[in-house]
Amino acid sequence: MQFTATQIAGLLKGQVEGDPNVSVSKLSKIEEGVPGSVSFLSNPLYTHYLYGTLASVVIINNSFVLTAPVTATLIRVESAENAFAQLLEMYNEVKLNKKGISKLSFIAESATVGNDIYAGEFSFVGENAVIGNNVKIYPQVYIGDNAVIGDNTTLFAGVKIYSETSIGKNCIIHSGTVIGSDGFRFNPENNHKKVPQIGNVLIEDDVEIGANCAIDRATLGSTILRKGVKFDNLIHIAHNVDIGEHTYFAAHGVVAGSTRIGKNCMFSGQVGIVGHLTIADNTIITAQSGISKSVAKKGEVLMGSPAFEVNKYRKAYIHFRNLDSLVQRVNQLEKIQHSTVLKEV
Repeated sequence: MQFTATQIAGLLKGQVEGDPNVSVSKLSKIEEGVPGSVSFLSNPLYTHYLYGTLASVVIINNSFVLTAPVTATLIRVESAENAFAQLLEMYNEVKLNKKGISKLSFIAESATVGNDIYAGEFSFVGENAVIGNNVKIYPQVYIGDNAVIGDNTTLFAGVKIYSETSIGKNCIIHSGTVIGSDGFRFNPENNHKKVPQIGNVLIEDDVEIGANCAIDRATLGSTILRKGVKFDNLIHIAHNVDIGEHTYFAAHGVVAGSTRIGKNCMFSGQVGIVGHLTIADNTIITAQSGISKSVAKKGEVLMGSPAFEVNKYRKAYIHFRNLDSLVQRVNQLEKIQHSTVLKEV
């Protein structure tokens, strides 16, 4: 699709400087601008690119003062960064606005399907499933029996939704993610027999889950991701875990069974949390940390494995790095002391 500078300025409530009729059909970074693209400048470090960019349109701040001629048409706005983010969102909506049910998809007769859905090739919707309005089901998605998918939710290619799973409105599940697989429970006192997992996974509204994540179903009850939770790629959540609203996980995070995590927490990459713990609201955990006990105090920042308060960890780490030299000094002192004792004898 093509848009003129005037049309873009109208969408962003900006002012055009240059050719109002120049048209663009793609987005680009300012340093990689090409004819027919629109870019933006907000970081002062990239200012020099403005005067040589080949982009046809560049969005800049109202306050920006030119120091040389530019060939691009400019659109001045209050915040170039926010305006370009708005443009990205509009572009993405158009790009992903798929509708229609492929003849190569399968939807069970007992399933309930809302309006304006998209179901791509080789997607599968099981018995008694409920699919809301404007849901996007990309090719090779599997939705099991009795699953519920809320309005405006997108399931990208290859997502697997096991039976009984409930997913809310406005969610995004990226490719390769599996939701509702069995929790990891075996009984060592009964010949290691598998413990049946008959619960489900409950995902509330506005949740985004990255690619290749695994969310296990509960043994009984529900594994829960509450409103606004955001997962990076490669996250594993075990059975009966409860994750509070607007908590963020970076890649490679692992949470063991029956742990309860509070609201507005932020966990960096490769954080591991053992089972049956409680993590307070607003907890921050740095990368590669291991949590082996509950966190009762809200707003703590933890580091290390096993993790403890970040400032104490950093002080302890300084001593750890100096440990070798300290040992050498102790050894040297012991040698001196030993020599002194021998001389006295």
